Amino acid sequence: MNKLVQIINKIVDKIEINKDYLTDLDREIGDGDHGVNLSRGGKKLEENISSFENLKEYEVLNKIAMLLLSNVGGASGALYSTALMRGASYLKNCDTINEKTIGETFSAMIKGIEERGKSTVGEKTMLDTLVPASEAFNMAAEKGCNLEECFQQAYIAGKKGMEYTKNIKATKGRASYLGDRSIGTLDPGAVSSYLILETIKEEI
Repeated sequence: MNKLVQIINKIVDKIEINKDYLTDLDREIGDGDHGVNLSRGGKKLEENISSFENLKEYEVLNKIAMLLLSNVGGASGALYSTALMRGASYLKNCDTINEKTIGETFSAMIKGIEERGKSTVGEKTMLDTLVPASEAFNMAAEKGCNLEECFQQAYIAGKKGMEYTKNIKATKGRASYLGDRSIGTLDPGAVSSYLILETIKEEI
């Protein structure tokens, strides 16, 4: 099993373990289906993951994007799919895969989420986890850190960003209808993004 496929398997496991937690968070400020939707996508990935084994990395990202787009409801399906497609598009043109190109792929994924969701940091979304994580990864890569160190820095920054969503008001999506009442609850998208980062960090 190649490393990327192994990481995907572990992410699916992590989301499944935390499905009820993510759903409970989403019940507080959203539709109450975030964990359920991601779990559905994870099960579809499990069904198809054997077909990923001999694909190039960018092909794997594209295939996951298509499966999530077709099987994950809500905004999360569209946003995660867009991120993966943007990342795949960038990675396709890379001659080598190293810390620098992975960081640039990460940045391309963030750009896709920002444009699709018309959102930015500070609006209580997954970007509050992913943007600081991406910035920390790229900063570490520029300093010459290895992949493990880059993801460690990304994880630390992403965790802080995720935790900060508890203290801010939602201004995007269904949670924005709650106004100040959204303060005090973690954003479920920020938490699922954190869980993905945590898994990658553990597996690298």
